[in-house]
Amino acid sequence: MQTLPFPRNPFFTGREDQLQAIHAALTSRGRAALSGLGGIGKTQTAVEYAYRHQGEYDHVFWVRAEQETELITGYVALAKALQIPGHQQEDQQAIIAMMKQWLATHDNWLLVLDNADDLRQLRPYLPATKGHILLTTRAQALGDLAAKVEVTRMDTDEGALLLLRRAKAIADDADLAAASASDQALAHTLNSEMDGLPLALDQAGAYIEEQFISLGEYLELFRSEKAELLQERGQLDPDHPSVSVTFTLAFEKVAAASATAAALVQACAFLAPDDIPEEIFSEGAEAFNEPLNALAKSKLTLTRAIAEAARFSLISRNPQAKTLTIHRLVQEVLRATMDDNSQQQWAEQMVEAVTAVFPDGDFENWVKCDRTISHAQATTKLIADYGLASKTAALLLSRTGFYYNKQGWYGEAEPLFQDALAMTKRLLGDEHLDVATSLHNLASLYDNQGRYGEAEPLFQDALAMTKRLLGEEHPDIATSLNNLAGLYDKQGRYGEAEPLYQNALAMYKRLLGDEHPDVARSLNNLAVLYRNQGRYGETELLFQDALAMRQRLLGDEHPDVARSLNNLAGLYDNQGRYGEAEPLYQDALAMTKRLLGDEHPDVARSLNNLAFLYDNQGRYGEAEPLFQDALAMTKRLLGDEHPDVARSLNNLAFLYDNQGRYGEAEPLYQNALAMYKRLLGDEHPDVARSLNNLASFYYHQGHYREAETLFQDALAMRQRLLGNEHPDVATSLFNLGALRHNQGRHREALALLRQAQPIYLATLGPDHPNTQALQSWIDGTQAALDNQAE
Repeated sequence: MQTLPFPRNPFFTGREDQLQAIHAALTSRGRAALSGLGGIGKTQTAVEYAYRHQGEYDHVFWVRAEQETELITGYVALAKALQIPGHQQEDQQAIIAMMKQWLATHDNWLLVLDNADDLRQLRPYLPATKGHILLTTRAQALGDLAAKVEVTRMDTDEGALLLLRRAKAIADDADLAAASASDQALAHTLNSEMDGLPLALDQAGAYIEEQFISLGEYLELFRSEKAELLQERGQLDPDHPSVSVTFTLAFEKVAAASATAAALVQACAFLAPDDIPEEIFSEGAEAFNEPLNALAKSKLTLTRAIAEAARFSLISRNPQAKTLTIHRLVQEVLRATMDDNSQQQWAEQMVEAVTAVFPDGDFENWVKCDRTISHAQATTKLIADYGLASKTAALLLSRTGFYYNKQGWYGEAEPLFQDALAMTKRLLGDEHLDVATSLHNLASLYDNQGRYGEAEPLFQDALAMTKRLLGEEHPDIATSLNNLAGLYDKQGRYGEAEPLYQNALAMYKRLLGDEHPDVARSLNNLAVLYRNQGRYGETELLFQDALAMRQRLLGDEHPDVARSLNNLAGLYDNQGRYGEAEPLYQDALAMTKRLLGDEHPDVARSLNNLAFLYDNQGRYGEAEPLFQDALAMTKRLLGDEHPDVARSLNNLAFLYDNQGRYGEAEPLYQNALAMYKRLLGDEHPDVARSLNNLASFYYHQGHYREAETLFQDALAMRQRLLGNEHPDVATSLFNLGALRHNQGRHREALALLRQAQPIYLATLGPDHPNTQALQSWIDGTQAALDNQAE
């Protein structure tokens, strides 16, 4: 006998894993339960299982079990259908007892109890199992009642296929490839928008079919009229409730059982749907009105609220991670049922709660930031959507932007910093420490993006305001001095940078003591400046001191330690101490990847530096893929217009030049030079370096006239910007002297080469490859002069 109330669903798609799991559980235990959110497809999966396996049973029974009255009615109807003796009496409980006895004494039957959400209510109606019992339930905790088979959202292909079949865009039994590429893409997008919920996909397909619209038109409607469409059930299938009705009824049941659980679900509707940290509701509970405010007082209260909300699968909990998950369409439906004032209140509370648990974005807090960042993103969107303005809102914008900036996600950080600055000025006026902080944050972002002209006035304004508000002696003053000095350093304005760096270092030491991460950072930055100035003798000790202090204070695994390793390696590279540089570069690259991930501007710089070392050593095969990876990553992360992109182009061109691949080198050199000039101006050490490299390129090809002009321009610029005692000046003198030698102008050549020699000896030492190469050229040129004299 069959009592299935539904025909087989011609659009049923996927769920093969669940169907196999049901069969295995029923075979081994006799009881299985399909558990999951309303609308997730539990009933349709049970229907499909029943039809697939009906030939294996003598009887397939179906009883609705949402209400006790339905259980009673269902059992009485089964007794009548089986013609069990006594089924005609009026005592329903007696009939139920007879039906349970029949089930206990017969085998080879399947009993489906559909929508059995109240398991306590269900237990008295379960017979001793000689057949198989399959439940569908929103309950997550089943105890020993049945083996749990979780029904989750459909994956991208399953959901797309269900939608296409239901919309009659393809045949009922067709596969995904039967649809056009554009329809496949639209179906995948809609599945993602509906978070793989079968009820929503079925509802959308019915609407598309009945309204004679395309998938693209429905997607446009869904994005603009989501709440209304979620209420629309197709006219050809009125027996199935809509998504809105399904979730609203489930929420009403939760609210009837626990006001706290209902409020918890409503709060989750204003966060990112996945991996919601429970500490938002415990540590952040002071942000909430009653009844959620009580969650801060008792872990047990929170546990009970979660359990009650999970009874109807409106949320689920990961006990290991202590996080919650809510379906996106549950969020949509719950928010749509609220009036504007209620939504505004929830948005305000969520901003307060998330800010309470989302810390500053310094490296030490990244684990906690990573755990909460998606919810910080969601609540910063609430700030914009609901026009929220408060000190807390501005703080959340700043903290989220600061974390993005540290991660190298500059495009995401900029609007947050800008909004934080504007909001802080509106709330606090133009003269406030929070305004100075916002100015400083935005300036730091522009600095990282290579937008130096925009960064400078912001740094200067932040410094001046901080001095007015805090006086001349404060760690924040030292930080502002240090960062403004860093900007000048990047612009090649070394004379302006040095006194600021020195003042910042001295102030840090006075205020924080000799052992502090900010002192280490200041030592490191001053060392970078000295390296850029070619003052290598002063540089090494500062780099070593900064590295040692960072390791003592921060441990061996910290981004600042990786930067110190990288910087010290760069110094050794400049000094020709390649054997000492290589392991430091490799350690810095490995550490940066471990700590920051494979995609970060610091990783790109580290790849570039290691590649340059290999290039200097003539290890071109090892250098090229690193240069190419660095260039591609820098473009992805920083965009096509950034000084780091120009540097990568220049370095890759230098490699090709060394390999004699002149056709590939020239456009890269020219692009790098043009970009440097656009971004840094016509007077900058990097522009001079780029001129020198392009001149060397022409020189290698014997194009001496083009090379000579560029060599002379590079030399003059370096002397103006770096002074006469910088190793880059010596390099320009060396290059121009070599050119003169090849032109047969040996007397001029020897004068230039001898002018370079003491600079190399003083800055690089006698053992550096450049110093030794220069000596060979001096000897060769002198010999050529001697031969001319003879």
